[in-house]
Amino acid sequence: MSNDQIPNDPLWHNFFRKSADPHHVVADLWKKTPLFNNISWRRCLTLSRMMHMRHYSKGELIFKDGEIGLGVAMIVSGSVHVKTGGRLLAELQAGDFFGEIALVLDEPRTANVIAAEETKLAFFLRPDLEEFIEQFPKHGAILTFNLSKVLANRLREANAALRQADNSQDARNL
Repeated sequence: MSNDQIPNDPLWHNFFRKSADPHHVVADLWKKTPLFNNISWRRCLTLSRMMHMRHYSKGELIFKDGEIGLGVAMIVSGSVHVKTGGRLLAELQAGDFFGEIALVLDEPRTANVIAAEETKLAFFLRPDLEEFIEQFPKHGAILTFNLSKVLANRLREANAALRQADNSQDARNL
């Protein structure tokens, strides 16, 4: 039998090989984050099916400083630059997430986020979180507790950076 006679859809496949289903990939990525600590992979999969996938070209604006945010984004593939006032704040890549403040506050974004290359994102929006909390209150409580810990850690890191900057400034003034 030649290669062109091999059927495209085999009758048997390896059931133990992970699926290439994009929802499985997104669930795997979220499960590795502190946002989904103590939440089962099955619930992560449920949430990933509620998420919104979007592709961005290199240089395309994802979030604009000052726009009201609606949710958090997970980088499925590619990378992004987080900038404010022309200053690079962070370079994020697949497996990183950003914009989580928008899950709890109707506030303007505090930075621009730009695709550094071809990038695929999974958006987890506030209405999705609210629906998840209604459907799975126990897991919703765990997720919101995890979110509060993520936000508290980011605040602690920002405060430490500000203290370090203040100490550097004081040292230069001596």
